[in-house]
Amino acid sequence: MALDHEAIRKAYPNAITIDDGAGALDSSGNSITLVQSNIDAARTTLDNEAAAVAYKGKRAAEYPSVVDQLDDIYHNGIDGWKATIKTTKDKYPKP
Repeated sequence: MALDHEAIRKAYPNAITIDDGAGALDSSGNSITLVQSNIDAARTTLDNEAAAVAYKGKRAAEYPSVVDQLDDIYHNGIDGWKATIKTTKDKYPKP
């Protein structure tokens, strides 16, 4: 059985060791009783947190290089540069 280690750590911060076969253990080596609904809620929270910042990476990948942005400012002014950047911001809005 494959456990969702990340969600377990979120739901059970006292889990020091997580093993797909043995389950989760605390710092004393005691077994932690895992409740699936807690793990599912933690997974939902983690997914929501990731989605809330996903736009940043998508934007960064599509923005022109700094050199190209400076060239855009030189040739088209700040308003031209803002228009260029706005297309990416509009494509990947903040949630």
